[in-house]
Amino acid sequence: MAVKTFDQYVESLRKLKPVAYMFGERLENAVDNPRIRAGINATGATYELATSAEHRDLLTTVSPFTGEPINRFTLPPQSIGDLVARVKINRLLGNRVGTCHQRCTGLDCLCALSIVTYNIDRKHGTPYYDRFLEFLRYMQHNDFTANASVTDVKGDRGLDPHAQADKDLYLRVVERQKDGIIVRGAKVHQTGSLSCHELIALPTRAMGKGDEDYAVGFAVPADTRGVIHVVGRTSMDSRELEGVDCGNPRYGKYCPTVIYDDVFVPWERVFLCGEIDFTGEMVHRFSAYHRQSHGGCKSGKLDVMAGAALTMMDYNGTARVAHLREKVVDMIHKAETLYGCSLAASYEGKREPSGTYFIDAVLANASKLHEGRDMAEATRLLIDICGGYVADLPSDRDFQNPEVGGLLKKYLQGAAGSSVESRVRMLRLAEKLAMESADTVSDIHGGGSSQAHRLTILRESDLDYRKRCAKRLAGIEE
Repeated sequence: MAVKTFDQYVESLRKLKPVAYMFGERLENAVDNPRIRAGINATGATYELATSAEHRDLLTTVSPFTGEPINRFTLPPQSIGDLVARVKINRLLGNRVGTCHQRCTGLDCLCALSIVTYNIDRKHGTPYYDRFLEFLRYMQHNDFTANASVTDVKGDRGLDPHAQADKDLYLRVVERQKDGIIVRGAKVHQTGSLSCHELIALPTRAMGKGDEDYAVGFAVPADTRGVIHVVGRTSMDSRELEGVDCGNPRYGKYCPTVIYDDVFVPWERVFLCGEIDFTGEMVHRFSAYHRQSHGGCKSGKLDVMAGAALTMMDYNGTARVAHLREKVVDMIHKAETLYGCSLAASYEGKREPSGTYFIDAVLANASKLHEGRDMAEATRLLIDICGGYVADLPSDRDFQNPEVGGLLKKYLQGAAGSSVESRVRMLRLAEKLAMESADTVSDIHGGGSSQAHRLTILRESDLDYRKRCAKRLAGIEE
């Protein structure tokens, strides 16, 4: 089986028995927990669309490694067309779920590994690339989802990993054995780790001399002994558990902290171990791919935000108000800017020695830099158009209360032809789009801080070429 259905995906998660905690209690059944299930459903959309007649051709292809039909979320891009498809798929999924679908980060790890393990082997004679290919075939054949275990807790940001007072504040190798390694540490902001079959750990930064134990990359099943998922808070988590007031109740996002408490990793699952000279490249490749991914999915979310704003204008009787229409134009413009940058990053991609295609990192980072600013501005525009009830609409339970429900419905009427129920539902959606902290914060910090994007643009741009252009036009001879 190389392309799973949604139901097969959910059942495959049931076979896992991860150790997970939320609100101080052990989760015995993560799959059916309402909050976790909303995230599973979001990832599940990648399986639904891949098996639908309408979208199958976009989301599936034939693997050059196995010869089987596969979901594109298991394929490091082998052509410009594959790079472009990544962006189109992510926008489609943003339209579909209105939040993070949580599967792109695992693919971004596969993409980075497919380039960097090959490069390490060429320099050091290591066996990482062959190990990676075996793991990739396993992921493709089973249509598994992976989580990107990248962001370390970091401790004192002014100190290198090996210089930390507590040596475990970056994930590290604590023991090398004949048949594998033992690792210890924690990774934070682990989007959808309980929606995944595999965790792929990569370094969070470039490493230097003395950091050899921290230069580690590997993959383990999400329920491996010693792996502990601690689900983080979001602004709407309690309402998800209560089954009320969520706006987009089927789909959601959650981001655990994942602790590696002396976890054993067999050598065949180790893709980096001590090669500090390649940690910077690993981070760069992963980050660039992930920033390209964001340009697709966030433009898709912006489409939904613009749609919510337009619908509320219909419900409020303000569809022809000029300044509100201009605000919608701004939202659409921002979506197309992100999308355009990510498509351009794809079309400007180039083939690496391993055969994987890598995007234009400057354009990918330009897209992410726009996202960090423009998503916040689009959120402001959405709230401006929809009004104050985005923040303090009465609870669903108040509308159901026989004493006040009728009065609320009387006073919350809008334009003729729009029902109170529809207005409430759309306001709830606007609230979730604007205020769901797990997704809104990732608009800014997902894939790194804005300063990291700026530094990458400066580092990867050909500054001397730009100066030569200016000097030639000014008549200045070198």
